[in-house]
Amino acid sequence: MRINNILQYTEHHRYYIFRDFSLSSLDYKMLSLIYQPMIGAFAVAFYQQLYHGIAEGTSGYSSIEPQRKLFLGLGLEMNERGRKHLIEQASKLEAVGLLQTSRLGLPDNADVIYEYELAQPLSPAEFFRNMHLTMLLRDKVGKYAVISLRESFGANEPDELAGAQLTKENISVPFYELFKLNMQSVDTELEQALTEVAPSRQSSARPAQATAGIPYGEIILRFPRNSANRRFVERLRSDEEQLAQVNYVAYKYNLVVVDICRLLDEDGIFSEGGTLNIDELQLRANQFYRQDKKREGERERALSRTQIMASEEPADSDELTEEFEVQEQHYLEVPNQLLGRCDVQQYNMLMRNEPHTRFLQRFFPGAIPDWIERVFERIDLNYKLAGPVINVLIHYVIGANEAQRVTKTFLDAVASNMLVKQIDNFEKAVFYVREQAQVEQDKERRKEAALSYAGGGFNGSKGGARAGSRGTSRKPSIPIVQEDQSSSEVSADELEELRKLARKLEGKGS
Repeated sequence: MRINNILQYTEHHRYYIFRDFSLSSLDYKMLSLIYQPMIGAFAVAFYQQLYHGIAEGTSGYSSIEPQRKLFLGLGLEMNERGRKHLIEQASKLEAVGLLQTSRLGLPDNADVIYEYELAQPLSPAEFFRNMHLTMLLRDKVGKYAVISLRESFGANEPDELAGAQLTKENISVPFYELFKLNMQSVDTELEQALTEVAPSRQSSARPAQATAGIPYGEIILRFPRNSANRRFVERLRSDEEQLAQVNYVAYKYNLVVVDICRLLDEDGIFSEGGTLNIDELQLRANQFYRQDKKREGERERALSRTQIMASEEPADSDELTEEFEVQEQHYLEVPNQLLGRCDVQQYNMLMRNEPHTRFLQRFFPGAIPDWIERVFERIDLNYKLAGPVINVLIHYVIGANEAQRVTKTFLDAVASNMLVKQIDNFEKAVFYVREQAQVEQDKERRKEAALSYAGGGFNGSKGGARAGSRGTSRKPSIPIVQEDQSSSEVSADELEELRKLARKLEGKGS
C-alpha cells in the first residue's frame, strides 16, 4: 500500500470490501500452512477479518464503514503507530496476491474511500508453479520443510497405476454434443437481467482501445466444436477484458472473424488454466498479417502484368470509436508528406490513437518497404514500446523527410534510447523528440560558430591569411635544391689549385 502521508490513511476514513469467492477447507489450510509463514499471523488475521466483513455464502460488496472498525477488531491503537502497522500488514497481503487496495475519490467530496478487494488463495499446484512465492517460502521455513508441505497437500496415485504403462483415452462428452442451443434467438432481456442482478465492479479507469467490433457470438459460431481450445473460447463470453484484447489484435492486423478463429484454435494460444496468451496471439497474428500482405502484393503485381486493375476501393476503417485527447502543448507539426491531407489536430489525434501499422502506411503512397516494416515489427514485438511511442518515432525519423536518417541502425538506436530513458507514453515521447531537436540545433550552431571563428582567424593574419583566402596551402613553401649541370664541370686552373692544396696538406701531415 503506497501512502505518501500518514494522514491520508486514518481510522476516520471509510472503506468497503469486495470479494467474489468463498473460502474452502483447502484454502484455510493454505492460509495457515503456506501463507502464514511468509507474511505472519497478524496479516492472515487481517485477511480473515476482511473476508468475514461479507456474510458467509454470499459474494459482492460490504457496506461502507469507517476504518475504526478495522483498528478495533485487530486490537490496534488509533494513532500513527497503529496506522503504520496496518499499512505494513496490508502491503504484505498485496505482495503475495491476496489483496488489492484502491483509493476512490468522490467527485463532490474532498474525502476518499478505500476499497479492499480480496483474492482467493492459490491452489497448491498453482502456488508451487510460482517460483518467486516458492523461493520466499523456502527462505522462511527451509528447503526440506517446503518439500514436506508440498507432499502434505497431495495424495499419491495407487501403486497399481504408478508403474503401469497405460493408454489414456478421453471419452468425455462435450457440451455441444449433448445439448443443442438455439443460437439464432438471443435472449437479450435475460442477459440484461443477469447483468443487473450481479454485483457490478467499478474498476479503475482504463484507456479505451480501438476494436474490430467482433462480438462473441460470431466467434463461437465459427469456432470448431471438436477443438481442444473450445472450452477456453467459451469463457470469453464472461471475460470482457480478454475479448477486448482479441478484438484489438484483430483491428491492429486487419483480421476477420475466420482468421481470429483460426488463430484461437492453435496450440499455445491459451495456457493450461485457460488464460489468453496475448503475446503469442500478437506474434502469430503478425505472421499471418505478413503472409497475407505478401500474397496481396503478389496478386497486385500479377494484375498489373495483365493490365487488370481492381476496381473496388478498400474500405477505410481508420475511424476509432473512442480516442484519447491530445493537449495543444503536445502538438507536433504535420510532416511535409501529409500537408494538405490533415491539419495539426487531426494528425496528432491519429498519431496518439492509431496502431503503428496503420499510421506508418500514411507516409507511403504504395506498399511499405519490407525492411522498414520488419524494423518496426521488432520494435513492437520484442522491445515492447507502446503504440503511441512507436508513432512518435515514425514521425521523428520518417516524417522528418531526411533520407540519411531512414536506416536500420538509426531506427534501432532511437528505439533503444527511448527504452533506456523509459519513454512509455505519448507525452514523454513528444518531450523526447523536442529535446533531440534542440540538441541537433545546438550542435549545428556550435559547428557554424567554429567555422566562422576559424575563418576570422585566417583573415586576421598577414601573409598566411592572404594565401589561405586564395585557396593555397597553409604550409610554408620550402625551396627544393636542384642539381646544376654547370657546377659539375671544373676548369684547369681550379684543378691545379686543388692539387697544390692537397700537396701542402700532405707535407704538414708528414
